[in-house]
Amino acid sequence: MGRLRWQLRLVEPRPPDRLGDRQRMIAAGTFPSANAAPRRLDFIDTVLVVIFLLGLYLGVSLAVSAKVPLTCAPSGFAGLIMLWRRRDQIVPKHLAGLLLVVTVYLCSVLAASDYSFLSKRFTGLLQLSYSLVIAYAMFLTLVHGDRRQISRILLTFCIAIIVGCLLENYAGLRPLSDAVRERLYQTDQVYDADLRDQVLYGRIRPKLFTSEPSAVTFAYTHFSAVWLVISPWRYKVLAYLGLIAMALVVLPGPTLVLMVFLTAPYMVFLAGTRPGGHTSISRTVGALALAGVMVAAAVVFGSIFFAERLNELATGRDASFFYRFTGPMLVALDMFRNHPWAGAGLTGEPYITDNVMNVYMNSPSFQAAWRISRVADVLTNYVWLHWIYLGLVWGVLSLVAVSVWLRMLGVPSVLYCWTVWIILGQASGSYVGPKTWSVMLIAAAASIMAVNAPAQQRSVRPTAFYPNLRYFNSRSKALAS
Repeated sequence: MGRLRWQLRLVEPRPPDRLGDRQRMIAAGTFPSANAAPRRLDFIDTVLVVIFLLGLYLGVSLAVSAKVPLTCAPSGFAGLIMLWRRRDQIVPKHLAGLLLVVTVYLCSVLAASDYSFLSKRFTGLLQLSYSLVIAYAMFLTLVHGDRRQISRILLTFCIAIIVGCLLENYAGLRPLSDAVRERLYQTDQVYDADLRDQVLYGRIRPKLFTSEPSAVTFAYTHFSAVWLVISPWRYKVLAYLGLIAMALVVLPGPTLVLMVFLTAPYMVFLAGTRPGGHTSISRTVGALALAGVMVAAAVVFGSIFFAERLNELATGRDASFFYRFTGPMLVALDMFRNHPWAGAGLTGEPYITDNVMNVYMNSPSFQAAWRISRVADVLTNYVWLHWIYLGLVWGVLSLVAVSVWLRMLGVPSVLYCWTVWIILGQASGSYVGPKTWSVMLIAAAASIMAVNAPAQQRSVRPTAFYPNLRYFNSRSKALAS
């Protein structure tokens, strides 16, 4: 028996050198990938991820001072705790990339003209830095988790939104939702165009504890699109179409069209990519064809399900579309002509109030009956705000800086991250807020998990040599006898 135990020790697989793997991972600036088994988030990390996503969904702000709001406050608290818990996994070159991005934005603030607005721009820089830091904390947490576990969290959020909206529409949850909204948000932030919803959609759209219906559809669109990328389920595309169908019935809104558009960057930039950045030509061609079909389908079902909204748009009566796309685009083009060097500066709406009003009044799509209380409320597209705040020169430099940082983070496709950021920017407006930069960093984490997933699944298969157990069983019986 002693000889048998000695032989078994010889063939026993060696336990992994966890400390050595971790040190090598940190030194290389990489994350668990092809040669690392998937890890699961512990209970605390799971709770923090849920709170972070809930904060993005609600968008609740706390006033740190009279001029500095803490936007998406639950996400901020959860992000800071996640950053502390992941402090040993902060790679120096990641931190260098983050400092590069913040430095570029700082230089853009100093380069903007009229220093009487400098304090307002520094407030915007502070909010932007806070948003980047907590989004990076979320990124670190996601890339060190199990994609199955994270995809379940996202899918649970989507289903909870659907169920909650059903309860609000048909089970009497609306009074409670409205009461909570009145306490969470300021009066000017609460959506009150229920009559317009009844005209366009035939009913009042659910708000489910948020400030407006578009916040519900944005979160649902964002979370479901990330689930599509992360989920390992073979039939996830069909399930994703089911999520779109349920949303069209329960929480209608033009933002849902973006759900179909978001399939294109996933299929084009990630579906045919292997670990190491290698691309499968056949899969890429098939993904391009399928992406083209999905984009065409988005155009078709948008014209079918939102015909009345499109009619308003065609006749120039849709103020929401003007403030979300047409108006910000015209203002950005005006910035290129008049302030190409550094734009208006971060959160520089007070500096360009007169310019914005002149541009809007001279636009044939603008109607004089539309009332504007604050310029910031009529520039609700963070993609165009990027150019409005930074101008042409610093806008390009900041794009380069963020792209370099994404490469330092190990993102397999920077174009995927930017495409997702641009698509979702058509439904969100706070450029310096956490929602904007969480879109970017969550897309970065999702792309890493999606590309590394196939090799990661292969790597968890046992590779150690295992002896013939039948031989050892017979040998042990012989020695015992």
